[in-house]
Amino acid sequence: MQVKETQNEGLKRGYQMTLPAADLAATVDQKLKEAQPEVEMKGFRKGKVPMAMLKKQFGPRIMGDAMQDSVDNAIREHLEQSGDRPAVQPKVEMENGEGWKEGDDVVVNVSYELLPEIPEVDLSKLKLDRLTVKAEDEAVTEALVNLAKNAVSYEDKRKGSKAAKDDQVVIDFKGSVDGELFEGGTGEDYPLVLGSGSFIPGFEDQLIGAKAGEELEVKVTFPEDYGHNALAGKDAVFATTVKAVKKPVDAKIDDELAKRFGAESLDKLKEQITERLEAEYQGASRAVMKRALLDQLDEQVKFDLPEVLVEAEAGQIAHQLYHEEHPDDHGHNHGEIEPTDEHKKLAERRVRLGLLLAEIGQKAEVKVSDQEFTQAVMMQARNFPGQERAFFEFIQQNPQAQQQLRAPLFEDKVVDHIADQAEVTEKTVTKDELEKAVEALDEL
Repeated sequence: MQVKETQNEGLKRGYQMTLPAADLAATVDQKLKEAQPEVEMKGFRKGKVPMAMLKKQFGPRIMGDAMQDSVDNAIREHLEQSGDRPAVQPKVEMENGEGWKEGDDVVVNVSYELLPEIPEVDLSKLKLDRLTVKAEDEAVTEALVNLAKNAVSYEDKRKGSKAAKDDQVVIDFKGSVDGELFEGGTGEDYPLVLGSGSFIPGFEDQLIGAKAGEELEVKVTFPEDYGHNALAGKDAVFATTVKAVKKPVDAKIDDELAKRFGAESLDKLKEQITERLEAEYQGASRAVMKRALLDQLDEQVKFDLPEVLVEAEAGQIAHQLYHEEHPDDHGHNHGEIEPTDEHKKLAERRVRLGLLLAEIGQKAEVKVSDQEFTQAVMMQARNFPGQERAFFEFIQQNPQAQQQLRAPLFEDKVVDHIADQAEVTEKTVTKDELEKAVEALDEL
């Protein structure tokens, strides 16, 4: 094999590789000899088919395999000798591919971009603040009040009282379109909270002012985008009987409330709320410190970036932002989305930090344990209720999906490692100050 360098500019490398025809022919012959004992052909015993017939029958296909193997081996040998680390799979193009014929040398052009050399970073020079917030009594009380609201119950209003917004009415109803009852339009003893928006728009409004024992017709129009095509945009009438009118009653903040939420007593519930709030504060504080850490690394460490990685990342950013701005467009028929300069700048940051964190993690021998990975899989599986087993099987059979789960775990462990080496100052702040720091993350 002959190798000639054709490009050496920055991180870009190009080579012309010539594979002699004689070597290819020898590889084909070797493959045919290895296959000969197992080949059966009409008129010949197994393993006794002449080599000339094998070459005529299978030669073209084996030549293609031999050519691919030879190119792959040539690239692998070159990378081992040069020590190059391509950022992505090398691009391979065959010269005169359509005009090539057996007996000709194979000439291929191989190009790729190198992963850059990552400079050493003195992590001890990083200066970080770890914000600490204690759960104040006011926050715990606010959480208790919200729990009480979520635990609201309903009791009958005084006889003859009219239903008001936030009241609960117990109703029987039969819905019809053009005088015909439709499937799913009938219910009995249905508890409906007025103002909840759980029924078709306009339905609940017409029950405000109704009394227990009253019968009325509720007239509505199904939305044009209603999920049931046969009803979309249609006018409907619901024959409705109001069987009860109830008012909301907030639960009392006491031991009984605590037991409804699985705590032994109100004091135990307060302890649980305090722990949960401080865990939330800790998570928010970590996000703020991580951003500061990444900002300092991005500012201090500069190196050349593979264009292919930056372009791919910019394309993903542009695509993601497009769908965030067009949530109703779930397909991919929106045409090409051209990344902006802002997208490219963000892509450069992400690629630079990704390569830097990977290098730091590798040198520090940071690993994601099997237990940590399994926990992450179980957490993700909760997003697919009833389909957990299928999700587990998908992850087991999909290395790319496994990597997508491992990557953020690895990054978080590397960030923790860096924070351990940095100069970290503990800083006690209020909840409001922490919230402002978190809000500022979205502005960057």
